[in-house]
Parts: sequence; structure tokens; C-alpha cells
Amino acid sequence: MTSPRFTRLDFVGGDDDSDREHCPAVFVDPLTGDFFFQGRRVTDPAVLEMLAEHAVLASDEEVVWLPARMRQVILDALTGYEEGRVGHGAPDFEQMLAGARRSAVHLELRDFYGPSEDFESWRSGGPARLSDDGGRWDRLIGGAVSRGVTVRRVRVISRPASAYSRWLHMVTGENIQAGEDVRWLWRPDALGLLLPHTDLWMFDQRLVAFNHNNGEGEHVPGYTYVTDPREIPAIVAAVEMAWERATPHEKFDIDG
Repeated sequence: MTSPRFTRLDFVGGDDDSDREHCPAVFVDPLTGDFFFQGRRVTDPAVLEMLAEHAVLASDEEVVWLPARMRQVILDALTGYEEGRVGHGAPDFEQMLAGARRSAVHLELRDFYGPSEDFESWRSGGPARLSDDGGRWDRLIGGAVSRGVTVRRVRVISRPASAYSRWLHMVTGENIQAGEDVRWLWRPDALGLLLPHTDLWMFDQRLVAFNHNNGEGEHVPGYTYVTDPREIPAIVAAVEMAWERATPHEKFDIDG
């Protein structure tokens, strides 16, 4: 099926009960009246088998699920909606952390992240420190911890450690002061773990946000989000096994 070219899509509404995942949602092309439904992809074989009794699912088609509580949003798309409404957009880190109820875990897999003025200053003979961010990180992590969210960070590094990892080890006290629990894992000790190819944040073991870096270690804006219940368990298992093998910061010998 070939889709026409669109100049604008109107956001009709989303599911108020999915503020953490920002899905599903309904959109309308104001020129053609065509509908667009964003929802969780249906993967249940029993459901797909029942659907197949009524229609053939082509290779370029997918079935998505929208909950019954979105009935009014769908009716609005049919009978009239407020133009100019704006959707929530892609969630940033602060929004995802604010939506966490139990846990937030950060997995770091690189030996260098750049650019870092603090690291370069230390390498040139300056003190090992992190620039003052006005207490923003302390407020974010402290706020999450105060409402019962456990915030963990596990760093997988090469052996011997890079200069950047050594500097990072020196300033990790600031992460711990904010409320994080930090562990370190030598890369050879991670053999056999099916770790993902890039860093990630995982919230409540149900939302994973992969964050990317280019070859120079620079952060690439944006995240890749995963909520598919078929994929999440494998990621949870890999991260938790890495955490179990890792050494708490206060016991980790960066020169070992």
C-alpha cells in the first residue's frame, strides 16, 4: 500500500493512562480525513489467528491495540476535535524518571565520553571534580529516591582502565551523594552476558531508553525507546546479571 504525501497531521488525543510510555494516540489528516492510530503492536498468536479468520495480514501491515478507555478519543476523530492540539512529544530523561515508581538503572558501556572539560582539566593537572550544575542532578535523583525509587548505575569498562574511566572513578562520589548506588564491572567479567550494543536507562523494568554516542564519544540527541514485552525480559536479565557480577564502588579497585 502506497501512502500519500501529507502536509500536516492533527493530534486528536492520547491515552491518559499511559503517561509513562506516551502511547497510544490517534491522529487525523485534515485534508483527506484519513486516520492514524499509534498503539502497541499485537503479537499474541491467538489474537492474530482469530484476525486471520477474517482478513489476510499483508507483509506491510500490522495490527495495533488501543484500550477501550480511548473510545471517546476515537469518537472525537470521527465527529470533530479541537484543532491545534499538541501531543506530549518524546519524553526526556526528567519525564521518564518522574514516571518511575520503583527503579531506574543506568548501564554504561563505553571507556570514554566526550567532550568533557572536567576530564580534560584533570588530565592537564587540575583537580578531579565535576562542574557545578546548580544542584540539578542532586534534585532529580534525590527527588526520585525520596519517593521510593531505587537508582542504580553499572559501568562496564575495559581492563586496564582508560584515563577517562580512572577520572570517572574519582568523581563517582558525587553520584553516590545524589542518591545513586554505583557498581563497576570489568569487561572480561561480562563475557557471556547478552548486553545491548549501547548505553541505556531502564525504568521499572518496563521502559528502556537507549542513549547513543558517536565514534568520538559525543552524545547523540534523542533516545530509542523499547516497551515491547517480548524484548524487555532479555534486557532486564542482561542488566541484572551485570549488576550481580559488578563490584560496589567503594570496593572496586580501578588499578586492579
